[in-house]
Amino acid sequence: MEAIDIKNVQEAINRFANKDVYIHLETTNGAYASHNDQSFFSAGAYIRNALVRYELGKITGNGPYRVGLKINLGWVYAEGITHFEIDEQNRLLMAGHDHNGKLAVALEISTSPFE
Repeated sequence: MEAIDIKNVQEAINRFANKDVYIHLETTNGAYASHNDQSFFSAGAYIRNALVRYELGKITGNGPYRVGLKINLGWVYAEGITHFEIDEQNRLLMAGHDHNGKLAVALEISTSPFE
């Protein structure tokens, strides 16, 4: 993955607009850290292969970035995005890594289901 390039990411987001796409969205703040520190509140969210169609997608901010996808009845968004890549299957993979390089958030868009 490489650091966010807003122009390239926005162009990739636009290519998926108004198409049926599969979304992978995941957040974590160290779900397994609470066993080391009972005072640490851990939370996370995970959805994989949600089939959506968004009419508008936008990357905003100065870094870390926010990516929002306007769907029929609301929004899908991820905050804290720092890196991206277009993989060999032409999927847009975006991730946010903390100051230690650990994954905090992922938002991925594909025209085929994730395995």
